[in-house]
Amino acid sequence: MKKVHRILGICLLAATVNTAYACELTPKKSKIEPIIAQATITHKKEKADNNTVKIALLLDTSNSMDGLINQAKSQLWDIVNKFTHAKCGNDSRPQLQIALYQYGNDNLSSKEGYIQQVLDFSNDLDEISEKLFSLTTNGGEEYCGQVIQTSLKQLDWGKNPDNLKMIFIAGNEPFTQGKLNYKDAVTNATEKDVVVNTIFCGNYEQGINGDWKKGATLTGGEYMAIDHNKRIVHIDTPYDDIIIKLNGKLNKTYISYGSLGASKMAMQAEQDANAEALEETVIVKRAVSKSSRMYKNSSWDLVDAMDDKDFDVSEIKKEQLPAELQGKSTSEIERYIETKKRERADIQKEIQELNSKREVYIAENQKENAKGELENAMLEAIKKQAEKKNYKWD
Repeated sequence: MKKVHRILGICLLAATVNTAYACELTPKKSKIEPIIAQATITHKKEKADNNTVKIALLLDTSNSMDGLINQAKSQLWDIVNKFTHAKCGNDSRPQLQIALYQYGNDNLSSKEGYIQQVLDFSNDLDEISEKLFSLTTNGGEEYCGQVIQTSLKQLDWGKNPDNLKMIFIAGNEPFTQGKLNYKDAVTNATEKDVVVNTIFCGNYEQGINGDWKKGATLTGGEYMAIDHNKRIVHIDTPYDDIIIKLNGKLNKTYISYGSLGASKMAMQAEQDANAEALEETVIVKRAVSKSSRMYKNSSWDLVDAMDDKDFDVSEIKKEQLPAELQGKSTSEIERYIETKKRERADIQKEIQELNSKREVYIAENQKENAKGELENAMLEAIKKQAEKKNYKWD
């Protein structure tokens, strides 16, 4: 039922990409809003623009989902890393936003159809990881049509026809459950130019009999059936320990600021710990993601913020700076930031180079068909649908 394990990962990855333009042949100019460096910096979601790939993951969190959730936590970084080099026809790099819903869990409100929005569209990889690790399972009613309809209604999908908009829903009960007819939900998805992909955790024919295939094909999406009990075998490499140590050094290049600074830096460390506790190889994959262009934290990190042309560090009030910078002049702060920026670039480059060697080692030592079914199926669906929006891969 909950094959969802990599679903999140792959989804994540789906657009997974970096930061810039949607898949338009000619990038449209969009107004860049300056980062407001005030004492009361609020946590506001980045405004959706013309340069965004949007993916909503709808995960069944009923009883048999625990193992699948763990796999999703791991596969998240696999997918992100694989899509680091996705680009549009104009060679620009689209921004990725992920939303997360859970459904089919008795701990959720029956009035809401046992459905909960866990995360609105976000491009914050730490936040996505945090929400994924927060999921717990419990028995419940699984209303596929209603959770699709809820995500269509609550999320801001936008109206740009060039954007790639996808739903991935995973579960193991009939797609027909609930008062809301799933055909009405997927019709609404088509009207919003959202493709629905379905992942049935169980026998392929059983999923077809339960209308999971129809739920996908009515929107031009893909139907997938997977063995949710398949265990993914991770391969340890000679480069893992080095990458983990470099990840620790990488964290020391972050300079928190503003009202979000302390909590976001703590979240970064917490998600590192979550990944490492799950399995050593997961923290390695996460470190690789953190060394890519996808991992940007300008809302709380001065190094990333300085890359925004409208950001002025002199506007940050003293109390919004870390203690080591509060007594320094603007020029001294800028020099400090530049030093950390160079350190980060060097560390990220080293991680990427080591990861290239790591991938070669894994390819040479990995048995045939060792990758998870979900990962392969979702990646295939994403690439197929992305090509229609003029995406390509380095």
